[in-house]
Amino acid sequence: MTTDKDSAWAPLAVRVFRALWIAQLVSNVGTWMQTVGAQWLLIGQNAALVTLVQTAASLPVVLLALPSGVLADRYDRRTVLLAAQAAMLATSTVLTVLAFADALSPVTLLGLTFLLGCGTAVMGPAWQAVQPELVARPQLGQAAALGAVNMNLARAVGPAVGGAVVAAAGAGWVFAFNAASYLGIGAVLLRWRRPAAHRPPAAGEGFLAAVDAGRRYVRHAPGVRRVLLRTALFVPGGAALWSLLPLVAGRSLGLGPDGYGLLLGVVGAGAVGGAFALPLIRRAWGANGTLAAGSVVFAAVLAVLATARALWPAAVALLLAGVAWICVLSTLNAAVQARLPGWVRARGLAVYLLVFQGGQALTAPLWGLLADRFGLAVPLLAGSGLLLAGAVGVRRWPLHGTDGIDPTPSDHWPLPPLVFEPGPAAGPVLVSVAYRVAPGNRAAFIDCMGRVSRSRRRTGALGWGLYQDGGDPDRFVESYLVASWQEHLAQHHSRLTATDRRHEERSRRLLAEGTVPEVTHGFDTAAGPVVSDPDGTLLEPGASPPRH
Repeated sequence: MTTDKDSAWAPLAVRVFRALWIAQLVSNVGTWMQTVGAQWLLIGQNAALVTLVQTAASLPVVLLALPSGVLADRYDRRTVLLAAQAAMLATSTVLTVLAFADALSPVTLLGLTFLLGCGTAVMGPAWQAVQPELVARPQLGQAAALGAVNMNLARAVGPAVGGAVVAAAGAGWVFAFNAASYLGIGAVLLRWRRPAAHRPPAAGEGFLAAVDAGRRYVRHAPGVRRVLLRTALFVPGGAALWSLLPLVAGRSLGLGPDGYGLLLGVVGAGAVGGAFALPLIRRAWGANGTLAAGSVVFAAVLAVLATARALWPAAVALLLAGVAWICVLSTLNAAVQARLPGWVRARGLAVYLLVFQGGQALTAPLWGLLADRFGLAVPLLAGSGLLLAGAVGVRRWPLHGTDGIDPTPSDHWPLPPLVFEPGPAAGPVLVSVAYRVAPGNRAAFIDCMGRVSRSRRRTGALGWGLYQDGGDPDRFVESYLVASWQEHLAQHHSRLTATDRRHEERSRRLLAEGTVPEVTHGFDTAAGPVVSDPDGTLLEPGASPPRH
């Protein structure tokens, strides 16, 4: 039986999460009202121009996702969120004034929509990264689902209200509501006092080095890469619905802005209902079954919209689209959240948002061009085909399980026994670890060290190798290169996780009894020796005097 702790709504018991969730709901309603207003102002133009609203909103994520992730990992996430809210409030205010002054051209509208997208791009990684700070790790799945419920509940209300307001009073009023909606999130963030334990340490690594660290982590995290692949296989087909729905409403169904808002509201209602069913669906089919079923249902919805000329079949299909959308997105979001450690969480989520939003931004204009050239049925059916292909591919490229993943920080490495104190920039640093493996365990040791290799590379190693001693087959030497001493100390104190520790312990259980690994640290001598003479005089710039 479902307990309160296991309920889909359990995270709402956390006061800060609940306050932010409510404020986000109001802001999301404003965002959907603005989307309806912007798209309907362009509905008389060609199809490609209408779909560019989605591109203008999503393209900033492609350009700014990784830099935004670095900002959220290096600086206080609350401060980043407040700055993004202030920028979006200012942009929305300009949009509102121009709309009331009847001075809003299509180019200006798309430009301001792009600037709002920039604010969303900066906010996205920080917003996603604070969720694990607000709820317990076992509730991350429910928190991700509630985030999707929030967006889709807003989709159920915002477009319908926005369409009615546009039809009755004009687009300026929906832009005004959107501007005011940012004040709620700002007020909650100002009252939230983020615990010091969650605040980042003083930024030491350079901006480009931080971007590269995030890229390196994702490259050597197979589970994260698989989530990105599943996202990339779903988003292009899914984007066909969001980019072409205003054209389906206006051209195929003969609806006005209020009717288009109603269709979006039906999608949102389906998503809210899907949130209630999601725990049951996951228990019955698992994460991969949920992805496959969601893709098939969404493909069927696009096929129905390609042929529908009446409101009721389109509305029923869109209700199911909402259920499928929340099932797929919540599953993907929870999978990536569960794998990312705190030190790189925002950067990892930025890559996820880059794939998700970038896929929509890049494919939306394509669907619009196809609709202009061949009619609406062709791009809708093409999107349906892509989704079916992705569903079939779940068997070949499933999500990896998360049962053995624990991103909790683990400061288990001892301090290196050096005779001097290197400066932060000293390096590159060559770390060598010698192991004596028990006879008969060589093959198993090599296999276990494959996971250790990925751990080293995720946390900072530029290169890694494992070598077997030609004169002593039971002796193995692991070596890896780290860019600087500062980077290596980050491995020691902030980057390793409980999962990394478990991989190391598994390999060390295969060592000869009574032996321990021997670790040495070598420093680059291209500029001369680090220690110049036997008394420990240091030549390395920025290094501290020898310790006695």
